[in-house]
Amino acid sequence: MPALNEPKLISGNANRMLANAVARRMSMHRGISVDLVDARVERFNDGEIFVEVFENVRGEDMFIIQPTSNPANDNVMELLIIADALRRSSAARITAVIPYFGYARQDRRTKARTPISSKLVANMISGAGIERVLTMDLHAAQIQGFFDIPVDNLYASPVFALDIEHQFKGKLQDVTVVSPDVGGVARARELAKRIGCALAIVDKRREKPGEVAEMTVIGEVSGKTCIIVDDIIDTAGTLCKAAEVLTQNGAKEVHSYITHGVLSGPAIGRVTESVMKSLVITDTIEPTEAVRTARNIRIVPTAPIFAQAIMNIWNGTSVSSLFETDTLGPIYEGTYARI
Repeated sequence: MPALNEPKLISGNANRMLANAVARRMSMHRGISVDLVDARVERFNDGEIFVEVFENVRGEDMFIIQPTSNPANDNVMELLIIADALRRSSAARITAVIPYFGYARQDRRTKARTPISSKLVANMISGAGIERVLTMDLHAAQIQGFFDIPVDNLYASPVFALDIEHQFKGKLQDVTVVSPDVGGVARARELAKRIGCALAIVDKRREKPGEVAEMTVIGEVSGKTCIIVDDIIDTAGTLCKAAEVLTQNGAKEVHSYITHGVLSGPAIGRVTESVMKSLVITDTIEPTEAVRTARNIRIVPTAPIFAQAIMNIWNGTSVSSLFETDTLGPIYEGTYARI
């Protein structure tokens, strides 16, 4: 597919830091200045969202960078209204870059008379005139099927693999990748395969929602450096409990690699006071000052992979090539490339 006009980036208020980092990264790759389209996204006194684009976008290939994180409803509406403004301004194509897709945990009916909210959000995104979605680590991969438009779901595991190989160089034989629950086994197995390490599982049983009654470790963790891998960390209760159980079962160290750092409520305090030596998250959700200054929380950048994915979409080339660690090595050179 031939490239359209120059790719243009626009951002809502959800994660301006990441949007600016993607623009800088694209500028480095292309050798020309890539800036965010000049626009204002603000609220009236009654909370209504208003968008005004100050540049001509007629016939342009537009990319809206907007995770739908907290406050989820405001950020979803910003995304939809920006898309509507671009569509009515005759943009040639509109791609929504949603690093963190909110409402993804409501992907099925867990009991009678409950919604499937992620499907509803998918319908609204398509209805707003968005023609493609680029996201990372959907909570359930089958959410891609909720959309009637193409969805590119990037994975954090190759980025994490680069980081682990760098941080634990020469010690990988002592590393065990751990899934914090049975549902995350496929994700943990995939990372373990990438770095050539063993796999273990923490099986949790609940007496009632939100409370873990019992945790059992399946696999050998005694004397090992355990790396818990998951897609979302919210209140951090289960994660910190899993780290304790691993330590009680003889783990030498416990680290966690989680894609989306929701970190709501008491999460940061729980993490800093836990037995975890480090928690590594990405910047798909803009980190707060408390997250950035926490002693054992570290943030790895996603701007390199999103910038490359945007350019691949614009050029009509493969996005799936970014699923491989070898492909990402040069992209992350100087940051988390293999040494």
